Amino acid sequence: MTLVVGLGNIGEEYEQTRHNVGFMLIDLLIKDLELTKISNAKFKGELFKSSFALFLKPSTYMNLSGESVKAVAKYYKCDRIIIIHDDIDLNLGALKFKFGGSSGGHNGLKSIDSHCSNAYERVRIGVGKESDVITHVLGKFKEDEKEILSKVLEHAKKALLELLDSNIEHIASKYSLKAK
Repeated sequence: MTLVVGLGNIGEEYEQTRHNVGFMLIDLLIKDLELTKISNAKFKGELFKSSFALFLKPSTYMNLSGESVKAVAKYYKCDRIIIIHDDIDLNLGALKFKFGGSSGGHNGLKSIDSHCSNAYERVRIGVGKESDVITHVLGKFKEDEKEILSKVLEHAKKALLELLDSNIEHIASKYSLKAK
């Protein structure tokens, strides 16, 4: 079973922030796919199931995302994990794909690495970088950024749906985007 995880922070104050692009992509997928919501407190998140994959939005806050990922992956014996996350090392409008690697200082990835290892595929959505990184990633997208974000998320949705039946190298060569 494949587990697709969108990273973000729970709570109204974090909606539409750069750190929540993983949640945003999962929400797009939930709208388009026929999914069943699964309720189980031990999963520490919102979990949805299709005939071909599980879709998770951890409710542990970013820094503890690994707890939720581990609980679901262990329970369903997931043999493949795909993590969707914001990436400050990529400009807004960029989209990259990779397998494994370092967390790059991303606290959600650090948590997943410590609970599950770093042997997972990553969908990296660029959000850009400013000198005050925490304020930047926890900040909401500006009006002039929302159109770029919308296009990247739609593109990422297509890529992710194809990735479920493909491999990361093929998807990286076909769907990676450089920021304009």
